Amino acid sequence: MITIDGSQGEGGGQILRSALTLSLATGTPFRIEKIRAGRAKPGLLRQHLTAVKAAAEIGRAAVTGAELGSTALGFAPGTVAAGEYAFAIGSAGSTLLVLQTVLLPLALADAPSRLRLQGGTHAMGAPSFDFVERAFLPLLHRMGIHARAALRRHGFYPAGGGVVEVEVMPRGKPAPLVLERRGALLSQQVEAVVTHLPLHIAARETAAFAKTLRWRDDTVVPGRAVAADGPGNCLTVTVAHEHAIEIFTGHGQPGLPAEDVAAGTARAVRQYLASRAPVGPHLADQLLLPMALGAGGRFVTMAPTPHTRTNIAVIEAFLGTRIAVTRHTGRSVLVAVDGRDSKETA
Repeated sequence: MITIDGSQGEGGGQILRSALTLSLATGTPFRIEKIRAGRAKPGLLRQHLTAVKAAAEIGRAAVTGAELGSTALGFAPGTVAAGEYAFAIGSAGSTLLVLQTVLLPLALADAPSRLRLQGGTHAMGAPSFDFVERAFLPLLHRMGIHARAALRRHGFYPAGGGVVEVEVMPRGKPAPLVLERRGALLSQQVEAVVTHLPLHIAARETAAFAKTLRWRDDTVVPGRAVAADGPGNCLTVTVAHEHAIEIFTGHGQPGLPAEDVAAGTARAVRQYLASRAPVGPHLADQLLLPMALGAGGRFVTMAPTPHTRTNIAVIEAFLGTRIAVTRHTGRSVLVAVDGRDSKETA
């Protein structure tokens, strides 16, 4: 039994989700205390509770403390079973964070699985569907983890109601991920969608973004309206290099001008391009678990976030493996991960 301090480091829900993934993948029971203790609303919110219930269902786990607002949880996994699963958050909480919790354990099962997830698909503080589909899943494929995702309906805060469907295949032979250079720039694209809002908002966002970074007109995709349960808007930027694709998302908010959404997103893109690192800070955080549970490897990224450093601590607690972060060049760092299956691929 491992005991986890849920208030350590950045103290967010990622500590719980990573612990659930690692517990399912290793068969190790754990107890987590002080869940999100430093947040304005401590304890389990709907999206965290959905992740717990999803993990318990696929892993036939015994769980204590799984209720809204709970600040302590016990989790004892059984055997992960492939199958067809449907999980609804009941709010605009992120479907992609729930997926993040169960994807790797299901990939380690002996048969394909299908998931239908309902809730938010483009939520602040969480990976967007576009990020998962275009940036994260292709890198998992390189590591021998195969999954396909489809966006059936957008879901924005506060209405939610988005639908994501995912097919997870059994893992192939584990392969290390080595990602130290971007390679040549292949393409750049900026696009925006709206729902239950004027279409000109999308056009203003993409135009302002392109003007700020001096991107050519042919990098701008015309704005479009999408179906969703309630109003929403997001700006998505795709930067594709030879060895890696990065996705940046700006979220519209009531009272926030479209030009401000574009400006904030442009700052993030400019920082990434200036760093010359192939892996952005959020993608770096996402890669740690599959690398640690697989054949390991190394990648160059920007300065690690508190989120990333906390994730490293949780992974090391479960696996006893080493994740080293060392200075590379300029403001970039090299992250080296000793994978659980690295000896098999040596």
